[in-house]
Amino acid sequence: MASVEIIDVRKSYGDQEVIHGVSIPISNGEFVALVGPSGCGKSTLLRMIAGLEDITAGNIRIGDKVVNALPPKDRDIAMVFQNYALYPHKTVAENMGFALKLRKTPKAEIEGRVKKAAEILDLVPYLNRYPRQLSGGQRQRVAMGRAIVRAPQVFLFDEPLSNLDAKLRVQMRAEIKELHQRLKTTTVYVTHDQVEAMTMADRIVVLHDGIVEQMGSPLDLYDRPANLFVAGFIGSPAMNMFKGTIRATGAPHFETADGTRLPLAAVPPGLDGRAAVYGIRPEHLSLGGELKAQVTVIEPTGAETQVIARLAGEKIIGVFRERVSVKPGEMIAMSPDLKLVHLFDAKTGLRLG
Repeated sequence: MASVEIIDVRKSYGDQEVIHGVSIPISNGEFVALVGPSGCGKSTLLRMIAGLEDITAGNIRIGDKVVNALPPKDRDIAMVFQNYALYPHKTVAENMGFALKLRKTPKAEIEGRVKKAAEILDLVPYLNRYPRQLSGGQRQRVAMGRAIVRAPQVFLFDEPLSNLDAKLRVQMRAEIKELHQRLKTTTVYVTHDQVEAMTMADRIVVLHDGIVEQMGSPLDLYDRPANLFVAGFIGSPAMNMFKGTIRATGAPHFETADGTRLPLAAVPPGLDGRAAVYGIRPEHLSLGGELKAQVTVIEPTGAETQVIARLAGEKIIGVFRERVSVKPGEMIAMSPDLKLVHLFDAKTGLRLG
């Protein structure tokens, strides 16, 4: 195991810079997820750690060694891709042990490492099968097993679950997290799925247009997003947001352009009259109260009901544990948990208070 340190790293393709001075410290044994929309630079950053992309500027350190000039095979890392990349003509055991065979590792040691990894991943019954005889989830486990047998200092995962169906993704999510808890190997995991990042990682790095928007634990990012981008990206369904003005006259409130008043617990000092964005997560709304919205869609899931409605000319989503007996076109009364309201500056997008 080893720490990984990304130090003011930049990446350019010709005159186009796509990674703009990113610095990320990753502790020994930590599971860090790089998350963000397509094109944000997360896979490029992972490939630079792996040595598959050159670094334009900055340094990447694995353990106590700067690895900028080292080829991938000398970085003591193992990478798991989204497309499995298994050899179709080799058995599961041969796929898992192939990297060790190339290193001329003794046959007995290869067999021992493959067997141990197969036991960890419940692949022992499949060691003599070929990839075409396996399900998608089993193939992904083989790809993980191939990484495990190398006993690397760092695991790198590049959207490994994106080709799986929804149920299998949930299962594999738990298996990867359990694997990390067992092996304690430093892990860098790239995904566009913020739910994956939230449920698996010790720490999340949110990337956008080649810069780091925020780093922190999953709950840090959920509870105190640093800006509008993080607030809108972390959480599912996304945070409800309304543009308007903070008002301290009378009861503290937030006033939208059409005069709708959204309640506030208090107005932070110096923010009266400030143009801002009011944010409230769907799960932090409750039924009943002073906000009256017109229902457009009801989505019951059994355990909860998602209501999509219109308020102050904007879409608002509420997620309720109770059964909701309203129909599209009817009005629904909701109220926000005032302790969980978020305010952001209208110009900069930065969190207020």
